[in-house]
Amino acid sequence: MSGVAAGDKYVVGVDYGTLSGRALVVRVRDGAELGTAVNEYRNAVISSALPDGGTPLPPDWALQDPEDYREVLRHAVPAAVAAAGVDPVDVVGIGIDFTACTVLPTLADGTPLCEVPELRQRPHAWVKLWKHHAAQPHADRINALAHERREPWIGRYGGKISAEWQFAKGLQILEEDPEVYHRAERFIEAADWIVWQLCGVETRNVCTAGYKGIRQDGSYPSADYLTALNPGFGDFVAKLDGPLLPLAERAGGLTARAAAWTGLPEGIAVAVGNVDAHVTAAAAQALDPGRLVAIMGTSTCHVVNGTHPAEVAGMCGVVDGGISSGAWGYEAGQSGVGDIFGWFVKHAAPAGVDSHERLTELAAAQPVGAHGLVALDWWNGNRSLLVNHDLSGLIVGLTLATRPEDVYRALLEATAYGTRMIIEAFVEAGVPVDDLVIAGGLTSNELLMQIYADVTNRPLGIIGSAQGPALGSAIHAAVAAGAHPSIHEASRAMGRIAAAVYRPDPDRVRAYDALYAEYRALHDHFGRGANDVMLRLRAIRNAAVESASSPQEVFA
Repeated sequence: MSGVAAGDKYVVGVDYGTLSGRALVVRVRDGAELGTAVNEYRNAVISSALPDGGTPLPPDWALQDPEDYREVLRHAVPAAVAAAGVDPVDVVGIGIDFTACTVLPTLADGTPLCEVPELRQRPHAWVKLWKHHAAQPHADRINALAHERREPWIGRYGGKISAEWQFAKGLQILEEDPEVYHRAERFIEAADWIVWQLCGVETRNVCTAGYKGIRQDGSYPSADYLTALNPGFGDFVAKLDGPLLPLAERAGGLTARAAAWTGLPEGIAVAVGNVDAHVTAAAAQALDPGRLVAIMGTSTCHVVNGTHPAEVAGMCGVVDGGISSGAWGYEAGQSGVGDIFGWFVKHAAPAGVDSHERLTELAAAQPVGAHGLVALDWWNGNRSLLVNHDLSGLIVGLTLATRPEDVYRALLEATAYGTRMIIEAFVEAGVPVDDLVIAGGLTSNELLMQIYADVTNRPLGIIGSAQGPALGSAIHAAVAAGAHPSIHEASRAMGRIAAAVYRPDPDRVRAYDALYAEYRALHDHFGRGANDVMLRLRAIRNAAVESASSPQEVFA
């Protein structure tokens, strides 16, 4: 942390993650990080029942409480400013990023439906977190109809719209709780909603509108297509649509109410909302085409700029200006990464080795392939390339000699293989990937980083900040406040990267090529229709769980 100097100006970046929100105070002239604070969400991820003993939830649900997001502004922002030791009057802007697609239904004034008393116990009135996967059947219908009608936008999303995105979640609300759907006057990304809370102005950002809202070439899917899905769905775009702004633009000025929450000056610039992965590219100095940023945490999001639009099979999307203005931004992702490693430590590792540190130490001592295992990284479904959240995990090669560290290493490697599948899809479609930059909470695991370099056969750099998304949001805030003329110049001045920290080893690359071939064979066998046992098991599980509760008990 660098000190404060007279005449310096500062910005605040707020990163809304899956379990908490983090505020970071950053100096405008050089990106020095001066103070940070975290506020844990009181209700975390709501997956079994609504808060305070409320309505039970079916399988694959993941909700959140919007009040937890406001609490981040009330507590983390003032605490970060205090930790930085700066005078709040010297703060010129604030920017935020969010996990996505995280969406909520609201009234016309932005009031979340879950805060309307009579809707408090209706699950569909709450925020649907990115990993809410219960809309998979709705996504399947969206995709099937799009291909049947040859909708022009479906190719921009690799041929499949995800269950995580706006339209699948909106269609689920309509068909499972029509009253909530009709009460919703707006359906909005949490990133845009919190900006609305900050500046009192409703805006929509081009990033989430493009990647999560199927907005391409200036329009959303047609009313004719939507009514073909469901006659009542034709008005969905009217709930989504709003003033659309480019990234790093000023959405408005901080309101008196939000100034009281944060302790920041009223009227300072509030930047347009953004997504945690995409905003990180600026922090990693990775706005030039060919440098892929992988933001690795509970899940991983992969973003890279390209010079032209291309249709890449199984991608989350390609959007004009989706990462930065003047480039076509590509996004892919893995729905489970850190969550998989955490699952193993919590539920499967025996006492004595039930820590990431100990398992990593033991796993690092073995040569590539010594465990005799290969795993599929689908513990939370597959986001790219298969775009199917009903898929599940798999480990092949277990014997009575298999040790916990063997399984742990196989899981680390499986996520690297998943990333390689994504990179190869980009390259095959004509989108270069020359090197990787890793950001997020998993960068401290040196074994994992080296595995990724060896599996992908590419140099791997590390972002020079432990708070990549928050720093990226602060960089965007600096541009919105006029402190830097463009996001590219702000990125050069405020971002940081340690390039090529990990380099692929030729011997390990060859060994991993053989293992990757086995991963790819399993990937295609279980993921592309040769054997749908995972889908059948998921259906059996859901039926068994739901038989314990009638629909009236779940949605009353």
